[in-house]
Amino acid sequence: MFKSSAIHRLCLMAPKPQRFRHFGETAPPGTATNKPRTLTTDATASAVDSDPNPMRNAFSKYASYLNDLVLFLSVLVNEKRERVVKASRDVTMNSKKVIFQVHRISKNNKEEVLEKAEKDLAAVVDQYISRLVKELQGTDFWKLRRAYSPGVQEYVEAATLCNFCKTGALLNLDQINASLRPLSDPSVEPLQINVLDYLLGLADLTGELMRLAIGRISDGELEFAQKICSFVREIHRELMLIAPKMDDASDMKTKMDVMLQSVMKIENACFSVHVRGSEYIPFLGSEDTNFSLLGVPEIE
Repeated sequence: MFKSSAIHRLCLMAPKPQRFRHFGETAPPGTATNKPRTLTTDATASAVDSDPNPMRNAFSKYASYLNDLVLFLSVLVNEKRERVVKASRDVTMNSKKVIFQVHRISKNNKEEVLEKAEKDLAAVVDQYISRLVKELQGTDFWKLRRAYSPGVQEYVEAATLCNFCKTGALLNLDQINASLRPLSDPSVEPLQINVLDYLLGLADLTGELMRLAIGRISDGELEFAQKICSFVREIHRELMLIAPKMDDASDMKTKMDVMLQSVMKIENACFSVHVRGSEYIPFLGSEDTNFSLLGVPEIE
């Protein structure tokens, strides 16, 4: 009797055997099953429209509309960016032509060359800068700054070079923006050249002034070369104070190194002429070939 009662308790404590269901079997009715998650595809789009939940149906339509709108806007932005890049390249190319025109200056044709350069610069504004303004006005043009910045820098370089050769002074940012303001529609925000692009163009100006100074020394215009030297030295000194505090100083750092080399070249040329000027200054720019250098007589 003791053994039978013990066996009965062991049978009650033993786990009941579990019945394993094969994957092919279906669950009996009334039992809960986990539904697999599926992605909405074109095949299920009609099912979404017939969804009895109106909130889900509305948000699905909004999502489809926004996706189409983003795709459309990205295409428009890419097309606008390509047009802006093309306009910036045209500004760069024609501004370089103005700079080359200024380098043709000499003692005898200064007024003529500067007049031609000013006409070419006005043509750059009327034909190419105006097209750039038309593409960018009324929009957040600062978002496309990388696309048009090279052309704006080259234009600043050409405009400041012409103004310095004519007046001997620096063309400031307010004057440049004032000259471009009539190109914009008064009802929208006008395109304004920002401080960074102006300073980058001003840094490039020193390289062109260095070439101009060397040319003026070879033509005998020593006072003009010394004036250029003082002007470039002052620009370098002022930008040395500003460049470390600029937000985007990577481009400016490279230009500052090149600017220092330009200053040194002008100073060395002016110093050489000042120290050894008695040897060859009277003959600089002269068309007379019957002279000797360093006091050595001509050998017949």
